[in-house]
Order: sequence, then structure tokens, then C-alpha cells
Amino acid sequence: MLRRLDVRDFVLVAALELELGPGFTVLTGETGAGKSILVDALKLALGERADVSVLRPGAARAEISAEFDAPPALQDWLEAQGFEAQDTVLLRRVIDAQGRSRAFVNGSAATLAQLRAAGAMLVDIHGQHAWQSLARPDAARDLLDAHAGALVARAACHAAWQSWKELHTQLDAARADAGQLDADRALLTAQLVELERLAPQTQEWEPLNAEHHRLAHAVELVEHLQDASAQIDDDELGARTRLARAQQALTEAARIDPALAVLSEQLASVQSQVDDLAHEIAGRLRQSDLDPAKLQQVEERLSAWMTLARRHRTPPAGLPALLDALRAQRDALDRGADIPGLERALAQAQRVLHDAARQLSGLRAATAPTLARSVEALMQELGMMGGRFEIGLQALPEPQALGAEVVELLVSGHPGAEPRPLARVASGGELSRIALALAATMAVRQPVDTLIFDEVDAGIGGAVAQTVGRLLARLGAGGQVLAVTHLAQVAAHADRHLRVRKSSGADVTHSRVDDLDADARVIEVARMLGGDAESAAARSHAQELLGAARGA
Repeated sequence: MLRRLDVRDFVLVAALELELGPGFTVLTGETGAGKSILVDALKLALGERADVSVLRPGAARAEISAEFDAPPALQDWLEAQGFEAQDTVLLRRVIDAQGRSRAFVNGSAATLAQLRAAGAMLVDIHGQHAWQSLARPDAARDLLDAHAGALVARAACHAAWQSWKELHTQLDAARADAGQLDADRALLTAQLVELERLAPQTQEWEPLNAEHHRLAHAVELVEHLQDASAQIDDDELGARTRLARAQQALTEAARIDPALAVLSEQLASVQSQVDDLAHEIAGRLRQSDLDPAKLQQVEERLSAWMTLARRHRTPPAGLPALLDALRAQRDALDRGADIPGLERALAQAQRVLHDAARQLSGLRAATAPTLARSVEALMQELGMMGGRFEIGLQALPEPQALGAEVVELLVSGHPGAEPRPLARVASGGELSRIALALAATMAVRQPVDTLIFDEVDAGIGGAVAQTVGRLLARLGAGGQVLAVTHLAQVAAHADRHLRVRKSSGADVTHSRVDDLDADARVIEVARMLGGDAESAAARSHAQELLGAARGA
């Protein structure tokens, strides 16, 4: 339920703070006063797109905040989205003079998609031109599916159709390009034969180059190692002989000066390291024998790498990745060329599609009569006595993305007439009443607590308008209904009456909202009735209308 609406610098509104509660609330006012501005502001807080035109002239930014009670489902959604979950939820929207928009949920930055998702669980808005879309098959289908709780089944049907469509496209392409696929596969196979024969391994190229360099310079390597070994192990001039002599000298010196013993110990450690080094060099010498056969083998593999790299115009190190890519291409071509396999997969996808469409059709067929009866009953209340309403389901030859039938609204405005497509037989006033009947019927099943009707009573009047007022009051008794109206008969049934008025001064025009008390309400209803609001007769008529509504 909408608890509070705060609007700043929006169109004609400089500042507005509106506290709201349960029941039926109407907003009225002169034409052009800005009755629908508050609904438009709320739409922005619920994630509708906006631009700089919504800013009040001269303002740096517009800001709209809407605070709602948070139902359990919304609290779960808030937690899942990473927002703080509370008993209330605050949706806030800011649009600056550069057209930049920022959105917030409970004080945390949010996306417009998140605002819209939250809003869908909080508010249902029926606009004054809702009837204009009723003749479209997609609108009729959406309405029926929402009432039937069939949106999940419809999504499953759409997914099944998408899979079937993709396989159908693949099969058509495979049949049309069978010759080209064979040629492409032959080329890939030839390329893969060479690469798979080489079998280049990831991280092989650099070590292979290093091994080739070592084997190609094996003679020089042996000479250097032998020279190093001789410098260490020569009986007279080698490092080990000299270190041994130095060790002996330090030992003799330590007998004279014990403090020199530490130097003798350090030299002993150096001798140990040199001994280890001598053993390591000797081992490397044993492993560094000349091996022309090994060198030739490495040179041949290196040459094969470079030849294939030049042929495929890729760095040698890229050959392993190229091999993986060509294998993937071959697998894709194999799948594309597998016409029998594609035919089997397509047949299975078609069976899944038919099953999904059949489930969706079942939900629609079960719901269409009950929804039609509910709307038809409200049509009688709204002055279309004897009128009939049906929801036609015209089967398609094959299931499509959104089901196996076209949904159409059919109506007859008087007894004895056969129901025909809505757009062909209904007048503007009748369409408006049918739209209201649909909105009221759908509202009963909506999971939201707040319903907003923006001049859906356009094109009606008299006794029918009183029925509309009673209908909206009945809906408000179970939750919260806000209605923008120009009809006194509707306004008279409201639990609360808000008047929007426009004032001008100093080259600035403002809209403001007054919460009317009993006396002010009589004057406003008298104005809406079309007479002189200050006359005793007009006020008497208004009081009579308000009294009748209270007793209804």
C-alpha cells in the first residue's frame, strides 16, 4: 500500500508531500490543473523512463519518492537483490537538468529494471486510454494469460519454440549447404592431419628452442665445463688445492690466535661448497656427450613447427591453440552435416513444443469462460444491459512462440446480437466501460495492494458513472484505490477527496493538492456537476449526491 508520495520540482509541482492510506481516494480538479501529474510522478518512481522535460522550469533536478508497505514477497525480493529488507520500501528517483537519472531502493542505488520489478509487486496502474489496446491480439492474450496464471507456461512455450526454431534453421542450412559443408570439412581434415601428426603441445615451443640451442652448441659447452673443472681440480693450481693450503695456514694461525678459528670454519664451509660444485660440474660433463642423432631429431621437430606456423600464418607458439580451434570447427561441421541427427533433434523439439503449447492452451481454455462471465456481469452493472462478452480462442495450424491460438475479445452491445470482434462493434463509451470491467475483474486477482485508475471513466456519465463510483469504492474496501476522475458521481463515492489546483504568480505556475474536508468537498462536487459551485442549488445537488453515495 502506498503510504507517502513526495514530489519536488516535477512539471508544475514545486513541492508536495502526500500521506495516503487504505480505501478509495479520488483526485479531481479543473482541466489542465495537473490531476494526472501525480500519477505520472509515481510512474517515474516505479521505473518509467524520463527526460529533462519533467523538470519544473528553472529547477536543477526533479525528485520523486514513494514509500510503500512491503509485502512478504517483496521483502524476499529485496534480500535477494541485496537491498535492506524492512516493513516499508522507499523507491526514489532523481532526474537532473542534463537528463541523467538515478534510482534508489531503500537508500541504495538501483537500476530502472529493479524499480520496475519492485513496482510490479506494489502497484497496478490502469490508464485512461487502456481501452485502445484491447482490440490488439497481444493485449487480449496478455490479459487472459495474466488472469489464468499462465505466464510461466507461456515462457516455457516460448523457450520450446525458440529451440525448435533454431534447430529448424540449422537443418535448412545443412540441407542447402550440404556440398559446401563437405568441401569445408575436407579442407579442415587435411589441415588437421598435419597438425595432429605434429601434435604440438602447450608450453612445448620455448623448451624445444632451448634444447636445440644446447645441442647445437654441445662442443662449446663441453669445452667450457672441462675448463671449469680443471680450474677447480688441478693438482697444483686448482681451487681445491689452493683452498686446502689456505685452510692449513689458518689452522696454524689459530693455534697462535684462537680468535682466528672462526675464519678457519668459514673457509671449511667454502671448501664444502667448492667440493659440491666440482661434483655438479662433473655430472654435467657426463650428460653433455655429443649426440648428433638427438640434435637432428630436435632440428626436424623444430622445422616442422616453423613450417606449419608459416603455412597457417600464425606464430609457432600459437599452433596448439590453432589445433584446438580447428577441432572445434570440425565438430561444428560434423553436427551441421549430420542431417539425420538434426532431423531427430527437430522432431523431439517439435514434440516438446506441442506439449508446452497444449499445457498453455489448457490454461487459456479453462480460464476464458470464467473471465468472460465476470466481465459480462460487470457490463450489466455499467449500463450495457443484455450485452455479451466472450474470449475467442482461434486455433493456429501450428504452435507459435506464444501458443497455439489467437486470443480475441468478442462483444455484443445489446441482446440478440452475435458477439463480434471488439474493435468492430463497440463505441468509445462502450470500450471504456468494457475496459473498466476488465480492470476491475483483473484487480481482484492482482497480488498488489494499490490500484490506480487514471480517468478510465472517460466517455461515461449519469447512472453508469454512479455504478463506476460504487465499483471503485468496492475495490477500495479491500485495499487501496486511487482514481483520477472528472465525474462527480465517481468522486462522491470516495473515502477521501483530493483536489488538484493550479495557481500562477510572478511568471511561475504551480500545481498543489488540497485534502478536502466535508464543506470543501461539497463545493468541489458542485463544481464538477457543471453548475455554479457557489449557488445554493448546486450545493444542494452536491450534498444530495454525496449523501446517496454514503448510503449506497
